[in-house]
Amino acid sequence: MRISYNWLKQFIKLDLPSEETAALLTDLGLEVEVVEKYESVKGGLQGVVVGEVKTCIQHPDADRLKVTTVDIGFGEIVQIVCGAPNVAVGQKVPVATIGTTLYDKEGNEFQIKKSKIRGQESHGMICAEDELGIGESHDGILVLDSSLQPGMLFSKVMNIENDEVFEIGLTPNRADAMSHWGVARDLKAGLVQRNLNPELITPSVTTFRVDKRTLKIDVEVKDIKLAPRYCGLTISGVEVKPSPNWLQNRLKAIGLTPKNNIVDVTNYVLHELGQPLHAFDASKINGKILVKTVSGGTKFKTLDDIERTLHEEDLMICDEKGPLCIAGVFGGKESGVTEKTTQIFLESAYFNPVSIRKTAKRHGLSTDASFRFERGIDPTITEYALKRAAILIKEIAGGEITSDIIDIYQKKIEDHTVVLNFNKVYKIIGQEIPKETLKKILVSLDIKVNSVSDAGLGLTIPAYRVDVQREIDVIEDILRVYGYNNIQFSKKLNATVSNSARTEDYKVQNIIAAQLNSLGFHEMMANSLTTPDYVSLSQNLRDEFNVLMLNPLSTDLSAMRQSLLFSGLEAVSYNINRRNTDLKLFEFGKTYHKMPSGYEENKRFSMFISGNRLPETWTTNGQKTSDFFLFKGYVQSVLNRLSFTKIQTLPVTNDVFNEGIALALGNDILVEFGTVKKSILKHFDIKQDVFYADFNWSLILKLISNKIKFQEIPKYPEVKRDLSLLLDEQVTFENLYTVARSTEKNLLKEISLFDVYKGKNLPEGKKSYALSFSIQDATKTLTEEQIDKVMTKLQHNFEKEFGASLR
Repeated sequence: MRISYNWLKQFIKLDLPSEETAALLTDLGLEVEVVEKYESVKGGLQGVVVGEVKTCIQHPDADRLKVTTVDIGFGEIVQIVCGAPNVAVGQKVPVATIGTTLYDKEGNEFQIKKSKIRGQESHGMICAEDELGIGESHDGILVLDSSLQPGMLFSKVMNIENDEVFEIGLTPNRADAMSHWGVARDLKAGLVQRNLNPELITPSVTTFRVDKRTLKIDVEVKDIKLAPRYCGLTISGVEVKPSPNWLQNRLKAIGLTPKNNIVDVTNYVLHELGQPLHAFDASKINGKILVKTVSGGTKFKTLDDIERTLHEEDLMICDEKGPLCIAGVFGGKESGVTEKTTQIFLESAYFNPVSIRKTAKRHGLSTDASFRFERGIDPTITEYALKRAAILIKEIAGGEITSDIIDIYQKKIEDHTVVLNFNKVYKIIGQEIPKETLKKILVSLDIKVNSVSDAGLGLTIPAYRVDVQREIDVIEDILRVYGYNNIQFSKKLNATVSNSARTEDYKVQNIIAAQLNSLGFHEMMANSLTTPDYVSLSQNLRDEFNVLMLNPLSTDLSAMRQSLLFSGLEAVSYNINRRNTDLKLFEFGKTYHKMPSGYEENKRFSMFISGNRLPETWTTNGQKTSDFFLFKGYVQSVLNRLSFTKIQTLPVTNDVFNEGIALALGNDILVEFGTVKKSILKHFDIKQDVFYADFNWSLILKLISNKIKFQEIPKYPEVKRDLSLLLDEQVTFENLYTVARSTEKNLLKEISLFDVYKGKNLPEGKKSYALSFSIQDATKTLTEEQIDKVMTKLQHNFEKEFGASLR
């Protein structure tokens, strides 16, 4: 939001430098991000003075040039060569003296220097309108009023506007400060706290009167909930033309382009008081004004010449033939003010903020009016702003007010009350503020103190303070005006030690995150909002289970995600497209489902790997890409870290995998993982394999134990023995592992597969597995007899169950 300092000073008398005012506004919560200088004419016409042409003769060596002498004040007369056909003795003219910088139409600067033109010295330049940047004419030099004195600054003659503009980063809750008047109110409260008491100056509307009652347009509000207050009047005999310079300069300073005097007044009052207005060409209104919704699908062309399809909930300003304007958002093409307009219907209203916000989002429109309406404006100034605008229109566009003000306000929006407890104030702020100071701050904020007791204050909050509804909001207002910098900090720090379980979600997440970080993984955080189209990539996801946004920012962010897979693949694709192809990512997140029984929110944990196992270095020639078994190891390491040991393998049920498995504890599936289908990867333009794991984090948190189990380290050594087995191809390591565990439950500590061979010198349909077994007794040293007994049993059972033979 842009605030003109000169405009602000119309409401509050200030002699502070702009830097101090900006700092004070920032302390009050209206953060000034930058202060910019504004000049209505670039360069401010510095160095340009009024001169009087004393002599004018023909240039001896050029037919189109003349040699003049010009009095530029203070007894200084200079010679200037001029090519304008209209230069003559006795004229008062603008003179750019030596050293002056002027700007052309494109904003390019050029400096006036002493020069020789065809042998004659020239000490300046007599200027035309376009050379000064104050007009378009270049037919000749600009001839000024004869009463002006030589040496006068031309900037004073032209009333050049030099201003400073505050760019304020306004937070969405501060609807009350969306105008110069609102900022002035806040500024006064801040100055009062600093023992200054500047007067707030409000624009007077006492001169408002109805001139004639010759053009009455009736108004009917069909939906009071959507339009609680609606005011209007007519003005006849107006002349639509460019606005005066002062008005154009005010609008240009805050970044607005002047249109015409009628539209400019409505914009001026909007930024002055925060009340949006709209002017209709009254001759284009058929019958009475109707404030209502229309049928869905109705076509309507707005001021930007775009035909829009209306929604049945869009509030419209209509006449008896059809829509004229999207209420509070954008005007209509057919009813707008043009150069031919001579009579207008001027509207000032308070519309339901939620309704305006939905309509603006629905049509992708964001205007100065909707920006204010959807945040909540002051319902008490609707009529006042209308009078203010009507007076200004009469001043600069002529005409007469030709109807009484129509003010439909059936259910008044009341101020609301809050009880403020002194102890609560001191507890929240952390410092005792004198009660008189509290009352002084509240009064400066237009908050009325109704009652005072030892315990607190009874307050009435003005309706325009939509952000102050509760006691805590009042305390926040007190604190920002009192000054955060004035709060003293204690040198003593108190802390409470909380007793929480080891299995608290954030603690378990930190444990797993630390482990994966050490393995080269990076944590990511994806948006929970996504496109609803992703459900078509998996049959396990259903379109009717999508949780849809009522007012989405875009179609791509219109649904809550049902799976962490697709947001993860977006991240993978983003990295690969930027040549970061070796990825290890994980995310703790939630999925959302609209089930027949109600809404569900589930905690999930996802892992992704893709690309090469290790970064390429001189020691890693012949890079090896990540594969399923590497990923399986990462997945199992997570479950092992969480003490899940009795895990069984099940077929995967998720159709997003080309191949994969599920790990379960009993009947509870903890994780499904595998290689993502090529068809899904193609959707994200990913051409390399991606391995994905989907953990049911809610279930894992439920199943992990809060107990710590300790086991004494064995004093006696372990023994390792190997078996090299010839097996059928369909026998898996897991089959062998299960049989080995059931064969020896006490002494067998670890089983690992260290070699797999298929191919030459083996019978068809066979493969070779080399297994390593760790055997240990925690109570004594094993004998060779005991070890051989265990290995014999293992070999026998492998032969019996799988037809294995030793190689």
